Amino acid sequence: MMHWLQRLHPFKTIEARRLAILFAIVYFSQGMSALPNQVIAIDFKDQGLPADDVAFFFLLASIPWFIKPLYGLISDFVPLFGQHRKSYLLLTSLLACAAGLIAGLSSDYSYWELAALYIIMGLGLAYNDVLVDALMVENGKSNGLTGAFQSVQWTAITIASVVVGLLGGYFAEHRQLQAAFTLAALFPLIVLVTTRYFVQEKPVKSGKKQIKAIGAALRSGFGERSVWLVAAFIFLFNFSPSFGPAFLYYQTDVLGFSQQYIGFLNSVDSASSVLGALIYAPLARKTPLRRLINFAIGLSVVTLLTYLGYMGEMSALLIHIIWGITGMITTLAFLDLAARACPLRAEATFFALLMSIFNLGTLASQNIGAHLYTELGEGSFAYIWLVVISSFATAAIWLLVPMIHIERIEARALRRRRR
Repeated sequence: MMHWLQRLHPFKTIEARRLAILFAIVYFSQGMSALPNQVIAIDFKDQGLPADDVAFFFLLASIPWFIKPLYGLISDFVPLFGQHRKSYLLLTSLLACAAGLIAGLSSDYSYWELAALYIIMGLGLAYNDVLVDALMVENGKSNGLTGAFQSVQWTAITIASVVVGLLGGYFAEHRQLQAAFTLAALFPLIVLVTTRYFVQEKPVKSGKKQIKAIGAALRSGFGERSVWLVAAFIFLFNFSPSFGPAFLYYQTDVLGFSQQYIGFLNSVDSASSVLGALIYAPLARKTPLRRLINFAIGLSVVTLLTYLGYMGEMSALLIHIIWGITGMITTLAFLDLAARACPLRAEATFFALLMSIFNLGTLASQNIGAHLYTELGEGSFAYIWLVVISSFATAAIWLLVPMIHIERIEARALRRRRR
């Protein structure tokens, strides 16, 4: 039995285990950065701000996540103190920690001042994300551990989301924004310390030969039509008008949920997503990618329609469990497509590019959804129409699947892995 378990353990070497711990800590830190979100939303609501203003705040705060490819390019082309990854990780962790602590130790700031601090904090965390993904791609591909490392990352961020749901609900219920920021700021500090001792990187010199090689890979990647088709497909799927802050307004004003219960529902959602990840793993090994994408779109449409029955605490609990499972399956299917579409030798930069587009589509959809909710009168009528519009917009993505040529992307990725 022990021998069988050891064979399942993917991290055989000290270096692999060290990197797995680093990835877990960084992604847990990213998950914990969302701790102030619910408090910010309810605080702005208390001030009388409409849902679309709250959604716009989070759109502003997410700007650093939209330009992630820029961080990858800087890290690849411009070594800092002779290192491509470690020095940048230390610097950006310090930046995120400092911005979070300033927000946590201050009590009097405007909408725009808080947005500026959250943007700076997000800049440090988004840069960390790109650097860690670069380490994951570089070390994972050479050792056949890319999937194992990604499992660690998603497990860590999911656990953090469970914690954020519970603690975020408590902080929102008691309007403790400073406490939420202070606690969230401690995790980039932990990343800084972990990076100092867990990342081992040899000093490098920036030479013309290296720059030319990276430049050639990037030019080749930007010229690949499939990359841009996948980028457009991912954006349009996530762009369908979704709930975002408008959903919090519906839960609070129409259903009368407490902030503590809303936080609990968010935790249930995150915990259920672990089951979704476990379901997706065997599906991905046995099912063609195109079939998975079609299946994921169908799951999203059906699950969105269940939100028409979101009428009370018990129905909300059941729907959040369902959405946690199906939402994770959908997310992993689209991430799988993005990873397989990345060009050779430029995986980190192009994966960051596709994830930026993924994030942009999500935030844009939340802003459109919040605007529609406000324009339709902010109530049960507006909520029902938002669910219907979002469901039809998601279903329309099926029409684009034949244009992506997913079979070609999958076949090309398989050939590269065999080389």
